Amino acid sequence: MFKYLKSDLPASIVVFFVALPLCLGIALASGAPLFSGLIAGIVGGIVVGFISGSSIGVSGPAAGLAAIVLTAIATLGGFENFLLAVVLGGIIQIVFGILKAGVIGYYFPSSVIKGMLTGIGIIIILKQIPHFFGYDADPEGDFAFFQVDGETTFSEIINTVNHISLGSTIVAVVGLGILILWEKVLAKRSRIFKLIQGPLVAVIFGIVFFSLTGGSSMAIASENMVNVPAPEDASSFLAQFTFPNFAQITNPQIWLTAFTIALVASLETLLCVEATDKLDPEKRVTPTNRELLAQGTGNIISGLIGGLPITQVIVRSSANVQSGGKTKASAIIHGFFLLSSVILIPTLLNRIPLSVLAAILLVVGYKLAKPSLFRKMYHMGWKQFVPFTVTVGGIIFTDLLVGIGLGLGVGVIVILLKSYQNSHFLHMEDRSNGVPKVRMTLAEEVTFFNKGAILKELDNLAEDTYLELDVRKTRYLDNDIVEILEDFSEKARNRNITIRIISERGEVENPPSYIDFFKLRPKTA
Repeated sequence: MFKYLKSDLPASIVVFFVALPLCLGIALASGAPLFSGLIAGIVGGIVVGFISGSSIGVSGPAAGLAAIVLTAIATLGGFENFLLAVVLGGIIQIVFGILKAGVIGYYFPSSVIKGMLTGIGIIIILKQIPHFFGYDADPEGDFAFFQVDGETTFSEIINTVNHISLGSTIVAVVGLGILILWEKVLAKRSRIFKLIQGPLVAVIFGIVFFSLTGGSSMAIASENMVNVPAPEDASSFLAQFTFPNFAQITNPQIWLTAFTIALVASLETLLCVEATDKLDPEKRVTPTNRELLAQGTGNIISGLIGGLPITQVIVRSSANVQSGGKTKASAIIHGFFLLSSVILIPTLLNRIPLSVLAAILLVVGYKLAKPSLFRKMYHMGWKQFVPFTVTVGGIIFTDLLVGIGLGLGVGVIVILLKSYQNSHFLHMEDRSNGVPKVRMTLAEEVTFFNKGAILKELDNLAEDTYLELDVRKTRYLDNDIVEILEDFSEKARNRNITIRIISERGEVENPPSYIDFFKLRPKTA
């Protein structure tokens, strides 16, 4: 696992800087203690990282669960009751893994997964624009269109125009310049610039700038800085941990919330696993059932010590890939960085401007949503492009899961339409005696989805036609199709249409009963 440490260590630093504000921001957006987000990030990195079979996936608190957490804390009567639901949700996820429910992840179309990656990239860019200019009314990690501060994604950007912070903007612009210079120029000239990552240099610049400009016109306000809880001693640090209220274990509302957390967290994890595997340069495949077991274990531990629910998250995972992470070591090390930093240097972390972290996230978002991907999907045809764009739009204007659901729905419609069109092949020719001959070759699988297309072709046949129905390659013929032929046989006699069925058992002309004929023929033959 540590064979590629020279790649994983620098990547883990970048993931750490990406994860830190997201852990805090998601906790704030969820109405939970800030420390609970850090706990989830630490457990997601260390515990889930060790158990997971994903080489490059990174787990932690997820923006997609923020609304669920916010509502659950209020309805369950306190954070301790909610933590019990997190523990039980983890147990349910382990049951999902044992039952091999991870196979669900393989049934999402590629166009939807690519739309998910692109949509998240765009939403990262849009959400980071206010933070880039020092307007932080909405917490980091709130990726929904309708934000917790009452604004929308776009109204927040418009409001930023009147709240630009000079100091934050300078830090962000210089930080973004460092990132671009590092990647495009310096990293190609010397190995030292690959070991020392640009994001680390940008963050150091932000800390120095904040330290030197205190009290000046370019000073950065405290609300525009990282805000890690900084306890004064060991006892006050330990006091930040919260434990579940097991006395509420018989409360049906707790179990309902637990199942909701397990279901949504599992679905989001499986989606992110599919997306992360597509980003992996080595194209490794993550075992999905093992991932559910890992996430369930992580949620049990996170809930037991006061943390938010955990999923695999695409923002941190994509940052890991883009920074050159090779193995799960980068995810694990980033978890240890989170743990050690909140214990040893919380005061130093609180000197990091959020705007410089926004610059890092802008780069991550751009790499996920490159314009070239839109061109590529467009040239692949409308059957790929439509689900892709619907997913992107849904994520931007609603949230992650709703956007994916919309894209998946459109993808299913496209599949049904394609199935409708590809149910049969029609070949027409004139016979020597002048009787028009039509050969209809049915597809390998013909279901009730194909009824309309086949019925339309049959009704369009001219009188005195000789129809050859070739079912030799058909492995499954739905009873609905057989009934269509049975019903059409009377019309065929009235229009002097002869039907000859060609099957692997031979040929028969105008069978007295199509239902009886196909009953004798095995469905899988």
